[in-house]
Amino acid sequence: MLATAEIQGAPRVAQAHPLHAWRLRSEPYYQPVGNEIEAFEAAHKAHLPVMIKGPTGCGKTRFVEHMAWRLGLPLVTVACHEDLTAGDLAGRWLLDAQGMRWQDGPLALAARHGALCYLDELVEARSDATVLLHPLADTRQVLPLERCGELLHAHPDFRLVVSYNPGYQAAHKALKPSTRQRFTALTFDYPAVAVEAAIVAQEAGVDAALAERLVALGHRTRQLQTHGLEEGASTRMLVHAAALVRAGLASRAACLQAIAVPLSDDPDIAAALQGVVHASF
Repeated sequence: MLATAEIQGAPRVAQAHPLHAWRLRSEPYYQPVGNEIEAFEAAHKAHLPVMIKGPTGCGKTRFVEHMAWRLGLPLVTVACHEDLTAGDLAGRWLLDAQGMRWQDGPLALAARHGALCYLDELVEARSDATVLLHPLADTRQVLPLERCGELLHAHPDFRLVVSYNPGYQAAHKALKPSTRQRFTALTFDYPAVAVEAAIVAQEAGVDAALAERLVALGHRTRQLQTHGLEEGASTRMLVHAAALVRAGLASRAACLQAIAVPLSDDPDIAAALQGVVHASF
């Protein structure tokens, strides 16, 4: 919302904060599973960057959203991929009707105006993009914008958070020690049974009994990781299945659609997953 100010008796409309659109409008639901909130708040007070490690769909992104809301910070999120370059994060020159102008990338935008910048699956980004973080993640707190000749000093409210899934790390995608040692780190995993069931029930709006059965199914799929399955059903997948049931789909069909079929294309593993679903529902 734009603020108004009075100058010499004439009202004027003040400019909205540059990152007003990046502020969360309501509290994202998050169920703590340990002391992760206190740990993140301590890193925030100490102006230290945070690395979050954990399997797919275990709540890493939701946790970051919750903390951005809790700390009152705008949230700038970047989904990293193999084509993400330093220029994509820092910014680039654009040509428009007024001529050449510089446009900040998401990292520069967050650093300039004071936001929580979240780089999801950092290991997927190119090495030049990762190295760009180094002067922001240590005591210098600067971002060299070489293309426009600016040394950007980070806003006091700027915070840097990255995440990745260690289970998918290949040798050529591992973070270098020079990057890892600049971050404090939190390890995430799937919640305990009771906590995960409460999350599924809350997120999908289903009763506790269904949530508990879905969580039990999720645990059975995770046991298949020792039999060729890359990763078992995530909490996110269980929420999807519950949402399908709430939308009117039969439980077994919902679990096949949201869990068994997406998890694997291997015929043998797919058959095993379908068997687990049939045994559970």
